[in-house]
Amino acid sequence: MPAADDDGRPVPSADDRAARTPAPAPAKRGRSKLVLLGVAAFGALGIAYGAGLLLDHADVPNGTTVLGVDIGGTGKAEAMNKLDAVLGERARMPLVLEVEGEQKTLKPSVAGLSLDTENTVRGASGRDYNPVSVIGSLLGGARQAEPVFKVDEEKLTAALKDLTESSGGGPRDGMVKFAGGKAVGVPGKPHKQVDAGKGADMLEDAYRTQVATGRSEAVELPVALEQPSVDQKEIDRAIREFGEPAMSGLVTVRAGDRSIPFSPTGSLPKFLSMKPVNGKLVDTYDLKVLEELYGSTFDGVLITRGNGSRTPVTPQDVAGALREALRETDPAKRVGVIELDPR
Repeated sequence: MPAADDDGRPVPSADDRAARTPAPAPAKRGRSKLVLLGVAAFGALGIAYGAGLLLDHADVPNGTTVLGVDIGGTGKAEAMNKLDAVLGERARMPLVLEVEGEQKTLKPSVAGLSLDTENTVRGASGRDYNPVSVIGSLLGGARQAEPVFKVDEEKLTAALKDLTESSGGGPRDGMVKFAGGKAVGVPGKPHKQVDAGKGADMLEDAYRTQVATGRSEAVELPVALEQPSVDQKEIDRAIREFGEPAMSGLVTVRAGDRSIPFSPTGSLPKFLSMKPVNGKLVDTYDLKVLEELYGSTFDGVLITRGNGSRTPVTPQDVAGALREALRETDPAKRVGVIELDPR
């Protein structure tokens, strides 16, 4: 008979109690293994990261490329030489342009475009502490650095102006020339001109592509019809204020005891003209021709300059004296004096 308590209820045996007690849950061995694997992987990455830093002592980090050229693990000078060797020829290739159906070529140096290898390498140099880059360099991974280009805006604009096609013969802009003792106005003509703003952007893009790919494809530059910047009103003003006085008679240039006259029917028209500068006509002198005309007149005459040095008379000195004298109509005032000691 099973044992009973004081109330007569049966007392469970030891076997019955053991059967009713739930068994302990099995240990989660799988999760422990994952944790251990994660710790091990993290440790391995740390070791790899440290090894990458220790092994990469060069100016340019391992795995660094510029437009496909591997310059990683080198000093700055060697990296520049590598870029010049591979990209230098591409950077000097003439650009192929198309203006109004006519194909032309333009040297990058003339357009003020160049690959700046020095600043490119400078930007790619220095320690890279990014774990992805450092570990990737050990595994042969690449780190791409951006090339740096130089753009001389002034040269680029001038080059685009040189590419301009005129719509006809003769000058594109108005001017004043001197002939037969008279100032003669020459009206400008409408002309086709490359759009400098859009054209500059297109040339820059084309140059970058050419350096990157080594291929030179024709760039069609936009052209628009431009009106002359110097109109008839400006031509009339220039003749009235300068042209007519300039041709009113002989003009003389004097330096010390030396002097030489210039005639409106002889020598003046050979070197004197008026050309546009920012929409205004200004007197312009062909210094080479002027020097040939006065020859040895001022030989031995020295001018004391602002720095105290004494130097011979130059064509610029003669032109400067002429500029003031040509504006006068009184014969007594048509003498341009070169001061020998302007201090």
